[in-house]
Amino acid sequence: MLQSLTQNQRAYIAGFLDGDGSIYVRAKPNPTYRFGFQIAPYIVFFQSQSSQERFGEICKLISVGHLRIRSDGILEYIINRIDEIKMLLECVRPFAILKRRQIDLMLKIIESKSQVENEDDFEKLLQLVNSYRELNYSKKRKQRSLTP
Repeated sequence: MLQSLTQNQRAYIAGFLDGDGSIYVRAKPNPTYRFGFQIAPYIVFFQSQSSQERFGEICKLISVGHLRIRSDGILEYIINRIDEIKMLLECVRPFAILKRRQIDLMLKIIESKSQVENEDDFEKLLQLVNSYRELNYSKKRKQRSLTP
């Protein structure tokens, strides 16, 4: 499991995440959720299908998430369970350079999500989710407030 990774392995995964990974979170409209949105965090590693065997070794090392092949031949290793995201980010955080701010904010979002008790708490969580997009390249999505 992730806790048994050596420091070298953690550093390697952090470097891979810095270079060929993505950390993001979305507030997806979903009327079945308490405040009408599902907070969905993700970590995704990318690699060409031509590197599938070696990439598979990295996926086994991480040991959480699932692998999928996109129609354009890109492999995606997706981690979308909150507990697994938190564990992985805590393991690689000391070694990350380029995505350190994303890691810190994602950990803050995960912590805030677990403490939502009312609409005001959820509003604060949505603000954190919206601030996340400023750290990434996608500036298109922004969730509106629950109140007009």
